[in-house]
Amino acid sequence: MSVQRLTIVVAAFDEARALPVLHPRIAAVMDVLAADGLEARVLYVDDGSGDATWEVMQGLAAGDARVALLRLSRNFGKEIALTAGLDLVTEGAAMILDADGQDPPELIPRFVAHWRAGFDDVHGTRLSRDGESWLKRSTAHLFYRVMQRLAKTPMPADTGDYRLLSERALAGLRQLRERHRFMKGLFGWVGFNRIAVPYARERRIAGRTKFGFWRLWNFALDGVTSFSTAPLRLATYVGVLTACGAFAFALYVIAKAMMYGDRVAGWPTMMAVILFLGGVQLVALGVIGEYLGRLYEESKQRPLYLVSAWHPAPGPGVLADR
Repeated sequence: MSVQRLTIVVAAFDEARALPVLHPRIAAVMDVLAADGLEARVLYVDDGSGDATWEVMQGLAAGDARVALLRLSRNFGKEIALTAGLDLVTEGAAMILDADGQDPPELIPRFVAHWRAGFDDVHGTRLSRDGESWLKRSTAHLFYRVMQRLAKTPMPADTGDYRLLSERALAGLRQLRERHRFMKGLFGWVGFNRIAVPYARERRIAGRTKFGFWRLWNFALDGVTSFSTAPLRLATYVGVLTACGAFAFALYVIAKAMMYGDRVAGWPTMMAVILFLGGVQLVALGVIGEYLGRLYEESKQRPLYLVSAWHPAPGPGVLADR
């Protein structure tokens, strides 16, 4: 009987303070999994950090033979860093874990149990989000519901990257090489057997979040434009409704002139109509530009990322030489 293998993929950017706190928890979970007959490794991906994250990772690898390290040539963003890590997992399953410790590694055995039962995508669904503001919780709640309405790809609500993917789910994911990567949508697109693991999200264990509201807004735009053409359709509908409104207003002006004479209309009314129509046109052009820009990025066919350093785990392992 072949040995089951699991790679815990942790993408980090400027997490030098969090990783020394997180790794002992991961190591304890790997000990539990080993006792249950599962060969586990952890792969840390340094996404071009500007602090001592890489040095901290090297220290963790020196003290634990189950640690593999991957360093990207610069900061490519979390979605690309996750892709780089998952690309290296060619045997067994992969467990995605955030470096901030908000997703508890102690729940990994529950994910593994579902995987062993035959599920390909075991995803954590947040019941609560401790340590986050009311505004962030509300906007996140709204975002997931909007995405469910707009996208044809199934995306479970209140579900992030905290998940376990089987070998065939990873193989399917490796075939998706688009540049603007909205991983939550890509996980849903792959499909296969899925099940949720409800959990309470914890506070960040150290450091500060890298996702401010501006970055989250751009992240939401990437999600919508990557998996839905609804904004383009909405621009069409707004244009049609505006044209119908303008035609109705023109009929009203003509009828009024025929009945009461042609008196000069007021300047504010004319400017309001001109500015409204101009604004609608600019919004429609902006929506088209978002999609056109993504086509431009895809057409250049640049590699998703470049690797600066790769250190596989020294023990018998999940990860082979790159």
